[in-house]
Amino acid sequence: MNTNFGRVGVLYGGQSAEREVSLMSGEGVCEALRSQGVDAHLFDTGRQSLADLADAGFDRVFIALHGRYGEDGTIQGALELLQIPYTGSGPMASSLSMDKIMTKRVWLQHGLPTPAFVVLTSEEDLPKAAPLGWPLMLKPPHEGSTLGITKVQKAADLKDAYEEAARFDDQVLAEQFVNGRELTVPLLGKGADAYALPVVEIIAPGGNYDYEHKYISNATQYVCPAELDGALTEHIQRLAEKAYRTLGCEGWGRADFMLDADNQPWLLEMNTSPGMTSHSLVPMGAKAAGMSYAELCLAILSTASCKVRGPVKA
Repeated sequence: MNTNFGRVGVLYGGQSAEREVSLMSGEGVCEALRSQGVDAHLFDTGRQSLADLADAGFDRVFIALHGRYGEDGTIQGALELLQIPYTGSGPMASSLSMDKIMTKRVWLQHGLPTPAFVVLTSEEDLPKAAPLGWPLMLKPPHEGSTLGITKVQKAADLKDAYEEAARFDDQVLAEQFVNGRELTVPLLGKGADAYALPVVEIIAPGGNYDYEHKYISNATQYVCPAELDGALTEHIQRLAEKAYRTLGCEGWGRADFMLDADNQPWLLEMNTSPGMTSHSLVPMGAKAAGMSYAELCLAILSTASCKVRGPVKA
């Protein structure tokens, strides 16, 4: 038995629209940790309470939650109060990264490339989206796994797409569409020590990388390392690292990009608790770097800590 980590909780499930994905991620992580001798235990935050978490006696936890209440800073804040070390980013970076609108504002402030956008709060705002051109993307800013996202081809389709995104959020992000190659960059580490793993290219049928093609279908192709020249690969990896650092991320994460016809990369979003399923992208990048799934889980677990500095106990 590997006792270096003590009793480890793998937080999974949760209450978000990404619950089913999180269940798969958590089961994979827990099995991998146990295979390495870690005393790991599954803990479903959607079925068990914070009181249960406080009583579980975990020395540290691996957060395998996705979406609201797991990736948005809420569980991170609770773990800080409970003084249980945890994997991934702290409350502020998690909250910022979960909000696609705030993420883009921070990136623009730091001169990082991200597609033009407007924020819609009602159907009366829909005309604001037209200057972005057609097609454009409509997204709920606080969801992942492509939930609620629509590629809008023309103005007549905008209302229905808005209603779909508004099912998930009070605000809707209208974003300029970038036609090109879909790339993602897994990241490990913190601050100046953060580094990018190999770039993954995603080739989905018809360019439609939706929930079905992410987690269920085997039709999506993945190329890792992506077939890019060395200079462009390095440029994209450095952009990913800067995007990660500007948001204050740590532990691990994944930056999503579109690469246009002029080989200009455009940042789309940052994931601070990415998927860890059999179809997931961070394990692909790690494998290309010579790291097995179990080794990746151990590496992430080893970074678990509390992030908020507070008054020292008497």
